[in-house]
Amino acid sequence: MEDWELEFVGEIDPFSYQAPKKRKKQEKSRVLNDEEGTDWCLKARKMALKSIESRGLAHKIDDNVSRLRDSVSSMGDGMFLEKKKAMEELVQKLAQFSGPSDRRKEVNLNKDIIQSQTAEEILEITSEMIMAVGKGLSPSPLSPLNIATALHRIAKSMEKVSMPSTRRLAFTRQREMSMLIGIAMTALPECSAQGVSNVAWALSKIGGDMLFLSEMDRVAEVALAKVTEFNSQNVANIAGAFATMRHSAPDLFEGLAKRAAAIIHSFHEQELAQMLWAFASLYEPADTLLQAIDTVFNNANQIKCCLSHETVKDDEETGVENSRDIKFGGIPDPPVLTLSRYQLGNIAWSYAVFGQLDRMFFSHVWKTLNSFEEQRISEQYRGDVMFASQVHLVNQCLKLEYSHLQLSIDGELESKIVRAGKTKRFNQKTTSSFQKEVGRLLVSTGLDWVREHPTDCYTIDAVLVDQKVALEIDGPTHFSRNTGTPLGHTILKRRHIAASGWRFVSLSYQEWEEHEGEVEQLEYLRKILKDHLG
Repeated sequence: MEDWELEFVGEIDPFSYQAPKKRKKQEKSRVLNDEEGTDWCLKARKMALKSIESRGLAHKIDDNVSRLRDSVSSMGDGMFLEKKKAMEELVQKLAQFSGPSDRRKEVNLNKDIIQSQTAEEILEITSEMIMAVGKGLSPSPLSPLNIATALHRIAKSMEKVSMPSTRRLAFTRQREMSMLIGIAMTALPECSAQGVSNVAWALSKIGGDMLFLSEMDRVAEVALAKVTEFNSQNVANIAGAFATMRHSAPDLFEGLAKRAAAIIHSFHEQELAQMLWAFASLYEPADTLLQAIDTVFNNANQIKCCLSHETVKDDEETGVENSRDIKFGGIPDPPVLTLSRYQLGNIAWSYAVFGQLDRMFFSHVWKTLNSFEEQRISEQYRGDVMFASQVHLVNQCLKLEYSHLQLSIDGELESKIVRAGKTKRFNQKTTSSFQKEVGRLLVSTGLDWVREHPTDCYTIDAVLVDQKVALEIDGPTHFSRNTGTPLGHTILKRRHIAASGWRFVSLSYQEWEEHEGEVEQLEYLRKILKDHLG
């Protein structure tokens, strides 16, 4: 697509890094609070774009846009062009680190950043220094370490106060924050392996899966170049950042898998669980990694369980000091994993996504479930419910696809898990506008569709019970945001539904939006169902 087309549908920012000016405190963006409120606008623009292209007018629009830009650039003796050029030059200037340095200034700035209590304070300190350097302060204290630290601390401050996503987005759109991120991207190759890891983790917490498309591509490029320098913590945090943002990076993950396989003995429990979860979430190939895990953890005695309640989240930054290289009498001590309930659930789920439940390591991990038989699994705690949901799903996969392994659990433990996993306390079903739109047209097919049909593990969006046809209406969260490939949880659901005897049909939002109007959409719906109907 041409630049003007991407701007038209909101894929790129026509103003580059020029974010909106700060608003007064009392003014709040209502737009940020209603994500679906702008859906109609985006759809209307895309339909208009298709109409323009179908009439062969795209080249005329392109010419008009070029002429308009030339005209605007010439206004005020090229004022707008000069401003854009000046902004780019400033970012480049601020990110030059090859000159002399002032260690004392760098240390003082780093101390100020670390001691700041809020994201606003950190940004203020950093932006003041950016302006000072822009006005001629030399040597610059804006070292790659300080830039990475500033972003990292801003993200940690947001996490500490559980800042709402709408507030994070508004914070990120500030001019000063845009400038800081721009400098960080330019400085990234100069960062250490830890610095790259910190920046990746920070972007995932600041922008979630809504921002930083080009920035994460940049992180992937730089991280791949430095992959041999990563330790287990770096690998886990970078992989977790990309998974949290639903951002596919196949080349990077291939490199991370090889690096992780080479240093797998050094991984701690949380790092291993997070890395496996990340690979499974993005459905990245992990055979090299899984084989290395089987080789290093080949004894069931190397896997133990921790019965205490844990507080570390799956996508949280890991930060455990490495102590696995201790040797006794010159011989490395075999690594032992003491897995928490949360880690156990995520590792088991990851292996189910990979379709690798016959792996040795999975068998060792799964058998530790017996340790939880006497422990209470409460329906009142989110962690318990998530653990129970994952274990129940994996157990059903073992029954359906791997019954020959005889690993499935039953009895009282299975009953506990089923009860907790099916509680509605933390499993509220929401129906998107896309699902509602498709649901209305399903009625027009003249078939007896049943909506929200429950199965042993999942709720299927729509089914024809008599014909065993299952229709899944997959919105954006089912796919990678940059490549459109299905994510791990989507792959697992499709495979499980098919293994349960349903004839599976997938309707993705990308395909749906290629068709305009109800008549065309209904025709497309009938087309994809045709081969599955008796």
